[in-house]
Amino acid sequence: MHIISGKFKGRSIKTTSGPGYRPATARVRESLFSTLESLGVDWPQTRIVDIFAGSGSLAMEGLSRGAAAAWFIEKNPKAAALIRQNLKMLGVPEGQYRVVCKDLFRFIEHGPDTRFQLAFIDPPYGKDLLIPAVDKIISTGLLDAGGLLCAEVEEGVDCSGLWEDTLILQREKKYGQTRIYIWELQENG
Repeated sequence: MHIISGKFKGRSIKTTSGPGYRPATARVRESLFSTLESLGVDWPQTRIVDIFAGSGSLAMEGLSRGAAAAWFIEKNPKAAALIRQNLKMLGVPEGQYRVVCKDLFRFIEHGPDTRFQLAFIDPPYGKDLLIPAVDKIISTGLLDAGGLLCAEVEEGVDCSGLWEDTLILQREKKYGQTRIYIWELQENG
């Protein structure tokens, strides 16, 4: 897999394989990041959290484009170690990222000491983790007001009407068997 834009453009990152791991394709990443930029993401002012990070390709793409910092939440030790290896290979300064090898719900219980302007969430397919994860992100204040939440889910997952009192749906798009949602956390959310 290659980084598609920014200072690491064209650089390869290693990915892990196994049940539930499916790194975002270049086509999906390119479209997603184009959409984020059209929504006004200011990379140098953006702290990213990549939840169910897997390969971490989404947050690494953000770092390549100049994001201030990125946290990777991945409970699989093998995948977390590979994320660290890729970040070192890319030359990302250690103070610019944090890899947390912990279950999302355990991680959020103790809360990080920072808030994020952009959250990527890519739960394993077929595990019904999207709704409880988004509920927890909202209730704990992990995302700044006005921040964006991007979810990659199975094409058949319909989030219509969910979180209407808290999240504003900015975009929804299908890519084959994948559906991307981008929400903005309301200022009073």
